[in-house]
Amino acid sequence: MSPTGPAERAKATKQLRAATGSLSTAATSRMEADLAWFRELGAEERSWVGMIVQAGVKGFVDWFADGGGTDPHDDEVVVQVFGVAPRAMAGAVDLHQTVDLIKLTIREVEANIERLLEPDVFEEVHAAVLRYGREVAFATAEVYARAAEVRGRWDARLEALVVDSVLRAETDETVLSRASAVGWAARGEVVVVVGTAPEDAGGTGVVDAVRRAAAERGLDALGAVQGHLLVVILGGVATPEKDAAAVVGLFGEGPVVVGPVATDLAHAHASASVALGALRAAVGWPDAPRPVSAHDLLPERILAGDATARAEAVDQIYAPLADSRGELVETLVAYFANGGGIEATSRALFVHANTVRYRLGQIGDLTGLTPSVPRDALVLQLALVLGRQAA
Repeated sequence: MSPTGPAERAKATKQLRAATGSLSTAATSRMEADLAWFRELGAEERSWVGMIVQAGVKGFVDWFADGGGTDPHDDEVVVQVFGVAPRAMAGAVDLHQTVDLIKLTIREVEANIERLLEPDVFEEVHAAVLRYGREVAFATAEVYARAAEVRGRWDARLEALVVDSVLRAETDETVLSRASAVGWAARGEVVVVVGTAPEDAGGTGVVDAVRRAAAERGLDALGAVQGHLLVVILGGVATPEKDAAAVVGLFGEGPVVVGPVATDLAHAHASASVALGALRAAVGWPDAPRPVSAHDLLPERILAGDATARAEAVDQIYAPLADSRGELVETLVAYFANGGGIEATSRALFVHANTVRYRLGQIGDLTGLTPSVPRDALVLQLALVLGRQAA
């Protein structure tokens, strides 16, 4: 029969307090015997577990002594059981393992109280153990949920710091270490993708979505909302624009620009700088694809006064033409001067029309630009002007 009077409860409490040490020791010994992962823990982590077991047993006795007629409150259990151990334990012992040790502790206590307690108090104490054990399980889930929430907020701040350091060209060893801490695997080449942040980008949800979308394509990703912009760093890229297409739907309205490829995260600031400059100039091409590479925005960047774009046009377009064969520049100038007409160009140069076609083909091979395509023709004409000015 369950005890109801204060005398019986006081007697049960006295017997429980006397047995607290032996119950804790029995539970820890059972963990040592039954849980392989417990045996593999370091000394510090094992001491944390032991502290939690002792606090759990003591917390139950205190609760039972105070009445034990109602379920303990979750917050009380969290303080009583987990307040003695560092929250870092959540990183060393996972939730599943913690639930295992709680179940084992409850079983061990159940197995021993009948031997340790007198029969007239056993029934009520046994029921109280089960009730308290259930609440400890709920409290455990709460502790791990809180730890995950705090860790998530910290990771988001750390990730934002890494992205900001890349934008500022301050990617030293400390920044690379921080990137590794938030999951950056440093595999392969890197590009920076920039565009307008979505309207609901106040939290970390959009960055989490970017990371998931990138992972589905086998890419690393770091992201942050910087003012009104969403900045994404992709690692392990093979085809930059196709890889960026995996996350483009997570940006807000407007252009999304892919910077040039960088060898690694330490050099990603160059990709970021070009991408940001191209994004400012992208308004000049309202029909640009989404995403669009910074290279494809070359004429808009040149006209916006982007010094990097001007140097790119000279070094990557004009110089190869000038260094290859002198007549390629001459042919291109004549081609544009004659309205893109093959026959008119051939007469101006006193060469056969097929020679003009051959030279235009060489220009395309060297620059990747086709003179007969209007947008490519614009880039080539700007490169001619800049090349002459540089010379």
